[in-house]
Amino acid sequence: MEGYRRLTFRMIDRDIVACSPTSVYRVLHRAGLLRRWAQPTRKGTGFVQPLQPHQHWHTDFSYVNVAGTFYFLCAIIDGASRYIVHWEIRPTMQEIDAETVLQRAREKFPTARPRLITDNGAQFVAKEFQAYVRLASMTHVRTSPGYPQSNGKIERFYRTIKTECIRPQTPLSLEDATRVVAKYVEHYNDVRLHGAIGYVAPADKLAGREKEILAQRDRKLHAAREQRKLVRQAARQPTACPAAAAALP
Repeated sequence: MEGYRRLTFRMIDRDIVACSPTSVYRVLHRAGLLRRWAQPTRKGTGFVQPLQPHQHWHTDFSYVNVAGTFYFLCAIIDGASRYIVHWEIRPTMQEIDAETVLQRAREKFPTARPRLITDNGAQFVAKEFQAYVRLASMTHVRTSPGYPQSNGKIERFYRTIKTECIRPQTPLSLEDATRVVAKYVEHYNDVRLHGAIGYVAPADKLAGREKEILAQRDRKLHAAREQRKLVRQAARQPTACPAAAAALP
């Protein structure tokens, strides 16, 4: 009833055994004591993560409280790179609002033909929206009811932008909210390192620069390890002359 992490630290505190949480997990898993926590379901098992940008676009609406008035933030995020393709703060969240945001996103990347992933909101199941998606030569997939994890990428972005931007800065008008969100989205796309894509910026992932960045990090880490290794070796060896000792870093 405690969970394997809590059990691990309780055993350490009581001097029963000192081991890592992963070791406790393996023991409990082999004993079949973790299966009761799993809920058997097939939801999400057929979803395949996109390998290239513009294969999946996720979109949804989220409430934004601006000085006591509720507006609706609608954003489109690329599933592979986590790049915010387009966003707007709309006064309503009707079918025309979803269509407008999607059309402006397509204008930024006119050659993209992604699969659009949404929930089952009324604006996304409307016949007009379905007709627009077909005219745009796109495909549309709606998530399973009661399973928001299927559209978790856009949901996670909304949580992040509210926690790191909207709530701390407390915009007092729609213009102020648009300004702070625009500044944050620029930071999110171009500067902020995203943990789900190897801690590179979404813009770098979108442009295909992530392999070069990761390789450069590995080279820097290797060079730093070698430098520290040389320093340790030099510190352990007796120095023959004071001049050589002074030359050591």
